[in-house]
Amino acid sequence: MQTPSLQSLTRRAQNRAIAVTGIGRVLALAGVVLPLFMIGILKFTAVEVEALKPVIGGTPWLAWLYSAFGEPGASYLLGTVEILTALLFVASPWSARAGTVAGAIGSLTFAVTSSTLLALPIWEEGSGGFPWLNALGSFLIKDVALLGVSLVVLGESLARLRATV
Repeated sequence: MQTPSLQSLTRRAQNRAIAVTGIGRVLALAGVVLPLFMIGILKFTAVEVEALKPVIGGTPWLAWLYSAFGEPGASYLLGTVEILTALLFVASPWSARAGTVAGAIGSLTFAVTSSTLLALPIWEEGSGGFPWLNALGSFLIKDVALLGVSLVVLGESLARLRATV
């Protein structure tokens, strides 16, 4: 049995843990929304259309996008999906369905972008190669964490949907 002062300390520690977890969830969600939205907007610029050429063209499982949509069209499609997914992530705390769709699309998006790490030259040769990432590798490696956040949102949203049925 705990004394009243020990109970009070335990309760305060639990409240702080809940607050820290809540702040962490907000920041994790912002960490997915901001890159999706900001990079999604960039997909509508000529600079980004050009920047995507080695990524899409150099990845066998993405190269079909160019034959299907053309270089600008592929970039615009990706940008539209990224912006839509960002908006769904924003709605996810209030809507389990939005969270499920956001988590699923985000997971697919970041699984695909993370997979490009296997096909593209991402090691800095001037520094000796592995484990030093070049600029492309440094840009893409964040997608592993974004994949994790997307999977958490997907899993939690599916659980919320199941709880309402």
